Amino acid sequence: MQPIWNKIIKVVPLWIAPNLLTFSGFIMILFNYFLISFYDWDYTASGTSPGLVPTWVWLFSAFTTFCAYALDSIDGKHARRTQSSSPLGELFDHGLDSWATSIFVLSFFSVCSRDNGKTGVSVYTMYIYLSIVLFNFMCSHWEKYNTGVLFLPWGYDISQVVLIAAYLLTGTVGVEVWQKPLVFGYYITDVLVILLIGFSLFLSFPQTLYNIHRAHLKKTLKNDSLYEGLLPLVSPLLLFVLLTVWVVLSPSNILAKQPRLFLWMVGVAFSNVICKVIICQMSSTRPELFHWFLFPLALVVYAAISGLLGHVEEAVLAVFTTLVTAAHVHYGVCVGRQLSDHLNIYIFSLKKRVQE
Repeated sequence: MQPIWNKIIKVVPLWIAPNLLTFSGFIMILFNYFLISFYDWDYTASGTSPGLVPTWVWLFSAFTTFCAYALDSIDGKHARRTQSSSPLGELFDHGLDSWATSIFVLSFFSVCSRDNGKTGVSVYTMYIYLSIVLFNFMCSHWEKYNTGVLFLPWGYDISQVVLIAAYLLTGTVGVEVWQKPLVFGYYITDVLVILLIGFSLFLSFPQTLYNIHRAHLKKTLKNDSLYEGLLPLVSPLLLFVLLTVWVVLSPSNILAKQPRLFLWMVGVAFSNVICKVIICQMSSTRPELFHWFLFPLALVVYAAISGLLGHVEEAVLAVFTTLVTAAHVHYGVCVGRQLSDHLNIYIFSLKKRVQE
């Protein structure tokens, strides 16, 4: 994709801040997510009411996905072009990526629809699919925490191209294309899930382990002890365990009742946990063993699976999701401001700050 990005970067004015490109891309996919949610809140529109989501929405989704992909690919180039590279820009880019990763996936689920008895994907498959994608993202930054190098395989580019193609296909042919067997009775969604699991288990994760092992042999690891090296994985894995316990043991089957709300909460919680790992990796500091999100989440999960919440489980999920989202946004704003003050630069402008 580099030839395309090299041409696009030439039309970007030099006065535009790189962070503005990054943030604009994120806002586009966020707006697209809420637009799709408006037409398809419970992931059933494509299965039970194929015409409920207008054609222009799918085409707009392809456009916004490509724009976000392009902006995310050229922001670093633009920073070097304007000589404005900074730790703030790096954190801003990776931090928004950690949130955007889940939003891309949650938007795509509306294309294939949830299981309606004949076609579609079950909400549990959606949860597993999302977890695998987030696991791959986590592995990349866990690797950088240990090696100091962020190795990005082609998986990211392939996923973006597939997303854009899926939206264009849906907009031109219709959602019915996802409800017809492709080969040997398997649907397109089945093939995508198989490919995702295959790439993750046999390419992405082994590559991460290999890169860390190679750094160990070269004695370039940033962390000598096994404990320090594995520490960033504790909170993400505990987060996954708690969420999975809630999904499996929920008396009201919370994932089936509120799939969009629950999966959104999963993405936001994961993003906040990984953001702290990214900061520790950038500042060469030790991450906390237990992220503070885990404690209120554990209380909510216990209250839910023990039956204490009863009929208010959905309401508690809504409140908890709102609080987690607000806390994540607050955290991002505070860290951005602190870095801006510390580095004496503006977040969204290349103008020089007056030294106080």
